[in-house]
Amino acid sequence: MKAISLLLALIAVNRLLATNEVVNAHAGLSAEQLNFFEKYIRPVLVEHCYKCHSSESEKIKGGLTLDTKQATLLGGDSGHPGVTPGNITDSAIYQAMTWQNDDMQMPPKQKLPDDVISNFKKWIEMGAPDPRFQKVANATGGKRVIDMDVGRKHWAFQKPVKQMTPKVQTEGWAKTEIDHYILASMEQAGLHPVRDADRPTLIRRIAFDLTGLPPTPDEVKAFVADTSPDAVKRVIEMYLDSTHYGEKWARHWLDVARYAESSGKETNVLYPHAWRYRDYVIESFRKDKPYDQFLKEQIAGDLMKCLSKYEQAEKIVATGFLAVGSKGHNQRDRRQFQMDLVDEQIDTLSQAMLGVTIACARCHDHKFDPFTQRDYYALAGIFLSSETLYGTYSQLQNANPSTLIELDREADQVAALAKISPLEVRQLKQRYTEAAQTSEDIRKQVMTMSSSERQSQSARNFLRIRSSFDRADGMKADLDLFYDDGTPRSLAMGVLDRITPVNSSILVRGDIKQPSDIVPRGLVEVLCAKAEPLNISQGSGRLDLAFWIASEQNPLTARVMANRIWLKLMGSGIVTTPDNFGAMGEKPTHPELLDHLAVSFMENGWSVKKLIREIMLSRVYQMSSIHDAANFAIDPDNKHRWRMTQRRLDAEEIRDAMLSVAGVINHYPVDGSPVARAAEGREGMINLLREVNSKPQLCRSVYLPIIRDQIPEFLSIFDFPDASLVNGTRDTTNVPSQSLFLMNDTETQGLADAFAQRIGKIDGTPEQKLSQAYQLAFGREPNQKERDALFSFWTRFPQQLGKNKAIPKDSIKGLTLASFCQALFASAEFRYLN
Repeated sequence: MKAISLLLALIAVNRLLATNEVVNAHAGLSAEQLNFFEKYIRPVLVEHCYKCHSSESEKIKGGLTLDTKQATLLGGDSGHPGVTPGNITDSAIYQAMTWQNDDMQMPPKQKLPDDVISNFKKWIEMGAPDPRFQKVANATGGKRVIDMDVGRKHWAFQKPVKQMTPKVQTEGWAKTEIDHYILASMEQAGLHPVRDADRPTLIRRIAFDLTGLPPTPDEVKAFVADTSPDAVKRVIEMYLDSTHYGEKWARHWLDVARYAESSGKETNVLYPHAWRYRDYVIESFRKDKPYDQFLKEQIAGDLMKCLSKYEQAEKIVATGFLAVGSKGHNQRDRRQFQMDLVDEQIDTLSQAMLGVTIACARCHDHKFDPFTQRDYYALAGIFLSSETLYGTYSQLQNANPSTLIELDREADQVAALAKISPLEVRQLKQRYTEAAQTSEDIRKQVMTMSSSERQSQSARNFLRIRSSFDRADGMKADLDLFYDDGTPRSLAMGVLDRITPVNSSILVRGDIKQPSDIVPRGLVEVLCAKAEPLNISQGSGRLDLAFWIASEQNPLTARVMANRIWLKLMGSGIVTTPDNFGAMGEKPTHPELLDHLAVSFMENGWSVKKLIREIMLSRVYQMSSIHDAANFAIDPDNKHRWRMTQRRLDAEEIRDAMLSVAGVINHYPVDGSPVARAAEGREGMINLLREVNSKPQLCRSVYLPIIRDQIPEFLSIFDFPDASLVNGTRDTTNVPSQSLFLMNDTETQGLADAFAQRIGKIDGTPEQKLSQAYQLAFGREPNQKERDALFSFWTRFPQQLGKNKAIPKDSIKGLTLASFCQALFASAEFRYLN
């Protein structure tokens, strides 16, 4: 009996250890890493590798198995590691799939597409994150069975409910309901709130959070002098009413919507009309469009009722959300391209609006969440029944061209191009006609060659024909931008319903060559009530999908957006994985508060401004970021919000702040985009770079052209996100290259010169001028220690410059002031919010 008891105890311990190992393996991965593996790595391994290289293979070839993390790292009989995290040259799997070695080419029959190989390269370089710790068989023979009733019990899949405001012991501190929730959490953990932020710090925080720009010295002085109880509320209203508010908060959504003006991937085709979607988002936030309406328009704006031509055009432009994603235009299989496009749409929509990763169910039921392949392909049918129009023309590396949506001439839409004369239109037509004729002549000339001549010159002939047709198609694309009278057409990326809707087959392992059961178009089962109809029979189903997502009955939509708003104001989300509310996402630190915010959001008409105002008026938001040793010992990560989290400004805020402080920023919204004026095709990228680099770009950063894989250096150096992915939160790094950039970048130096000239024009003593520089840069006066340091610098630095005979004496003063201004730009205080 003792032996049996001991054996049972050992088994229990062993199972506990195994469970902990699996959990710990997952815990070591970020949500982004896990999603990347499940979306881009596991499906390829399953489809192309498991037949010969898994524990279930009839015969394991080369002694290599790839269905567990350990085996993948170890490699096979060759002795080379299968994968060496961070090192592609020492990863046999990567070397095999690139076909660089004739003796090792996998898969052997057909090389994998370039974008797949690129994903494996990225995966290995990011450390080869892999959740497959071990294989565990279960009673169903290894297949996971999803119980929807159990799935609906997940916290995020239950409708948010307002809880009773918690009672607190500390009297007089809490000003709002939000404060009660946070203070109750602090008291339970044995923490206490730190003091309130001082006035200059608070207005700087509010100004950047609402407009992305620093407050002016006059705004700071007025706020500090205003001692009335409504002073904070008034300054919040002032910035909420600013036109810059829409530009700031639109950028947050554009991160989530993976906005960019090119396709990315191998070809990187320009999207000259993507800017209309950007402007739609800016205007929507500026007008405080109800968030539920905002979502509906992006999913199915073309199908919604309109009161005017302008409103119709606006709603069509909104569907650009579904069209601006990354695409592999070089994909020769049209069906594969279509399914990849649909997958990208499902992935973006589900993460952006619902905070879940439904696209992980493309090749198999979701590994962690209760989403089935049936759910995935029910959504796929909706998007397959819709035509995505993104506007590119056929060329050598674009096998998947598309038209655009032409907006009504009476819709009064902004044009990116200037009007040309009817004569210029006729000249464009003439050049196109000539180019098309030349293409046809070359084709006929090749066809008249003997078969031996054609065969010997096949590559040259192909390039001649293809290049001539590309040139003609490019001219046709330019011509199509104008009416006959020279007025530019109003064209937009977006989505329209197909005449005949279709249902999608489930694709075994996501393979278009292995269709299985046909699934009716429909909604996601676990997010619907048990008896709620799932299937859609009329139209594409996008309108049904839009109203379902933007419904108060949807348990995720309001929660996800409330969490996004909290994150942007407080530095981190209540759910710290804002794009993943599923099982592998983090649980909320304050679940009752999140539900309170979500319900308030819906009760207040889905108003983003009202929710922002509610959070900003809380004492929690207005706290200082000072250190408290006792609190830090208990809660070093500040999960209980005992102080405000210090935050680095986003890349755009740093650049815009420099432009603003230097006094050279152009606040006028940009009409269109340089991408729209660059034309399409290979020449377009050259034209774009020529325009951008030919003159200083003084517009706000939200209007800069965002080309995938070619992000402006100023933005990329300060962690601009990957524009091909949903980004609810940005990485924040503090690395030496950023400081070096601020010291050596010519744009930064030019702005420092402009800042110095602005300071130099101010009447007063040198000390007063330097004090004004501090007020412009930091929103405060320098303290005595800083004044002493400034006096020392102002005395010694010119002496050092004077020793250099190459520097003219009359420029020493200007160089000194410019160096001082550049030092302010490069300081941590300029780049951080306290």
